[in-house]
Parts: sequence; structure tokens; C-alpha cells
Amino acid sequence: MKVLISDPLSDVGIEIFQNAPGIEVDVKTDLSVSELEEIIGDYHALSIRSKTKVTADLISKAGNLKVVGRAGIGLDNVDIPAATKAEIAVMNTPFGNTITTAEHAIAMIMALTRNIPRATATMKDGKWEKKNLKGREIFNKTLGLVGIGNIGSIVADRAMGLRMKVIACDPYPDLKTIETLGIRVVSFDELLAESDYITIHTPKNDETTHLFNKETLSKMKQGAMLINCARGGIVKEDDLYEALKSGHIAGAALDVFETEPPGKLNLMELDNFICSCHLGASTHEAQDNVARDVANQIVEYLQTGNASNIVNPSTC
Repeated sequence: MKVLISDPLSDVGIEIFQNAPGIEVDVKTDLSVSELEEIIGDYHALSIRSKTKVTADLISKAGNLKVVGRAGIGLDNVDIPAATKAEIAVMNTPFGNTITTAEHAIAMIMALTRNIPRATATMKDGKWEKKNLKGREIFNKTLGLVGIGNIGSIVADRAMGLRMKVIACDPYPDLKTIETLGIRVVSFDELLAESDYITIHTPKNDETTHLFNKETLSKMKQGAMLINCARGGIVKEDDLYEALKSGHIAGAALDVFETEPPGKLNLMELDNFICSCHLGASTHEAQDNVARDVANQIVEYLQTGNASNIVNPSTC
């Protein structure tokens, strides 16, 4: 069985493929779309991250492909209906980078609240703007979680350790997690109105694309802050710019963007906006974890047919 790794993968994952009986692995991470389409028919498994786009066109040329494995959670770069129709299993690794991503959301809250990026930039520019960079405490503030799954529940736990109040909205809440953590579940509109901070922890789909837009941003509590370390496109960036510029929202932090890299955005002009370049899952620990998980899952599927974290189980 042949495996193609088309996006960078931690060495621990590559070694699992190399040491697996009956598995031959190729690492080719700089392929163009046409180059990938030309060779994909030779492979039984494809290991990806976010760069490779598994489109219907690519799938149509993948005559031997049995499984696509994503080293990470998001699968918006995979045409799952096309894969399902072609009887190709699609799997992700939903647990390997949860702590890392949750910690990044907390870091964004702290950096935004205490003006750390602006303080750093102004000091490096030789200035001392202490009076202009007054922050606020997060103690006793209300954090609203949009999504209370694997990552959202960790953010809730960490926020409670910082003595924040936590509320959440989720169409399919894990009642056991909510009971254990003591989270109050509210409607989306209630969350917008009550939260001093809102963090997003939901997939991007038809229901969540531009979930935060001119109308919903206007319903947020005056002076609230918005953090998105989930997926780009859940927040409509032009509308966020207007909400920040008007002062209705006190600050925002984005780790993800509608287009990545985003290029020059109007948001970048604002002092109350901070950002990072999709770093939510970018720690050594997380990358080792997801590489190990995706390699083990693909090997197990090819060798035994046993499937873990399959998102289209009808193919198995």
C-alpha cells in the first residue's frame, strides 16, 4: 500500500509510516495542483493538513485512493460528499491539538485585554505610552463560548481557573461536559448580549459562515471583545472592521482569516485589533500529536480496515 504525504508532517508521523509492514510512503510537500493530480492515482492513502485541497477533480483522478487523513481537525479543504461518493474514507485527528488551540485562545484574550502587542511595538519604536495602554482585568468577566466541544470545553476550564464566568451556546451541547464544568447554556442572542468576551470554537459550514456579521456584531455587548481561533470566514471581516472602528466592540483578535494569507486588510490599521498567522495548533507538542494520530489511523485502516475518527462512516 502506498501513502502520499502532501503537506508537512512531523517526523514522528513519517517514521510510523516508514516502519509499518506493507506500507510504502512518499513525502512530496511542494506539489502543484496539476502535479498532484498526475500522481494521485498511484496512492492508496493521502495524508494532508490544510494546504492540500482534496477537490472533486482530484478525487476523480484518485482511482486507488482508499483514505484521506487530516493531521488536524478542520476538513473544509476536503470535498467530503465527493469522497463519500467515491467510497474514500475521510478521517481527522480531533484531539491532538485541542489543548494547544485552547491555550492560544486564552493567550489572545490576555494579549488583547492588556494591549501587549501595542506595548511591545511602541517600546521597540522608542516610545513609553503607559497612559495610553491601560487595560482591564478579566476577573469576574463573562466569557461566551460559541461551541462547547473538545476545544471550547478546555477554554472554559482554563477561563474558570482565571475566575471568569462562562456561558455557552451550542446546537448539540455535551450535557455531561456542561454539568461537570458548571457552564450555563444560553441562546446565541443571549450570549451576544451578556458576554464581555466571545471566543469561537465551531466548524465553518453553511450555518456558521459569516455568523458574526453587521447584524450580530451590533447585538454584542457594548465594549465586548471577540476572539476567533477556529476557522476564517465565520467572522465577516469588513463588518468587524466597522464595529471596531465605531468603538461598539472594544477589541478583536483573529488567528484565522477568510483568505489565508490575508494580504493587507483594513483591520490591520486599527489599534484595537490584534492577529496571528493561524498559529492555534502550531506547537511542537500538537504537531507531534496530530502526526502520530493520523499516521496510526491511516496505517490501521489500510492494514485492518478498522476506522478511527471517520467523518463519512458510510464508506467503511
